[in-house]
Amino acid sequence: IGVTKSEQKEHKNLIKLGIQKDIKIIQADITNFESIYQAIDNYEPSQIYNLAGQSSVGKSFSEPINTINSIITGTINILEAARKLSFDGSMFFAGSSEIFGNTLKAAKVDNHQDPRSPYAIGKQSSLNLVKTYREVHNLKCTTGILFNHESPLREDYFVTQKIITGAIECSKNKSHKINLGNLKIARDWGWAEEYVNAMFLMLESNIVKDQVICTGKLTEIEKFIEICFKYFDLNWHDHVVCDKKLIRSNDIKISFGDPESIYKDLGWRTKIDIEELIEKLINYKICDANQR
Repeated sequence: IGVTKSEQKEHKNLIKLGIQKDIKIIQADITNFESIYQAIDNYEPSQIYNLAGQSSVGKSFSEPINTINSIITGTINILEAARKLSFDGSMFFAGSSEIFGNTLKAAKVDNHQDPRSPYAIGKQSSLNLVKTYREVHNLKCTTGILFNHESPLREDYFVTQKIITGAIECSKNKSHKINLGNLKIARDWGWAEEYVNAMFLMLESNIVKDQVICTGKLTEIEKFIEICFKYFDLNWHDHVVCDKKLIRSNDIKISFGDPESIYKDLGWRTKIDIEELIEKLINYKICDANQR
């Protein structure tokens, strides 16, 4: 069962994945308690995955109310509906590495938290709500604290997609330039499909605890750019412009996690490295463009 608050009949990503016929789409709004209560009551799922909410850190500064509402209100509505319905299934809530701020060492679940955006504050509150309902009401609810997970289905305003789209354009037009912000930041980038598998393993397991979902490996944005442009035999220095107007003063400089706990508990670890990840993203983007 897929939940959407919109009335749109076609969902392009489900079509791209070839699974549109396998999923029943229902209309419900996670910010409306009755809507969520009725959805859980009517369909009696064995597992609930809450991946909803405004997901852009940058956009959360321009849309703080919508961001906070979609994350915190959405979380409490699902938890409270589950409590009132005596829901005995498992629930996964998407957390975020943004709650940690800068990580000087690989972050574990109990790492010091320093949220630096409305988005991060929303995710921090959601994490605490899930923990409270698990401990007080004995619900089988957990948070997966997700570090950056990339997919060809990501919207174009995310920096990784901007880089890949820009590199493809530069391969066609050698005078093309792309403007980016801070090139010195470093992130723990993983492949979204593997991370969804981690979510599933968390809910299938008898171990009910929050987990950090990550690769444990750092890649600087400059390295990400270099790999993208090298794919097309281009020197990225000829095409990338650092635009100071795109740099936020509270940008997180370094963010990476420690996957040891989820490997120990569930046997999960990533297999796709940064080079293969970027190649997958580029190939998909090129193939998608050729099919239009």
